[in-house]
Amino acid sequence: MNIALWIIQGLLAAMYLMAGSMKAFQPAKVRENPQMTWAKNRSDVFIRFVGTSELLGALGLILPLITGILPWLTVLAAVGLTLIQLLAIFTEHLPKKEFNVIPVNIVLLALAVFVTIGRWTLFS
Repeated sequence: MNIALWIIQGLLAAMYLMAGSMKAFQPAKVRENPQMTWAKNRSDVFIRFVGTSELLGALGLILPLITGILPWLTVLAAVGLTLIQLLAIFTEHLPKKEFNVIPVNIVLLALAVFVTIGRWTLFS
């Protein structure tokens, strides 16, 4: 179980590091990206906030457990990434009827929930 959790945490962290970096440091490119229609009418501050949240979540999935410093933060990071996906689905994609994007969000949501539950049970 621990190995599966580490693999999923690594994959999630890599994905969120890539996506979060682009949002945090290049909001204009995000707004122009045809796959990120949610960003078209959003301010740079909001796009950077989402990107920074994803970056912190990605770091939180890995660093606390590797360093042994406050390892419970990994669970909190996974909960935060779960919340990001729920908000993306229910406040952006469903209202705009962007059904083609939702499967990606559901996969990321499921992986974050798996990490949340898996790490929670290991700490309990």
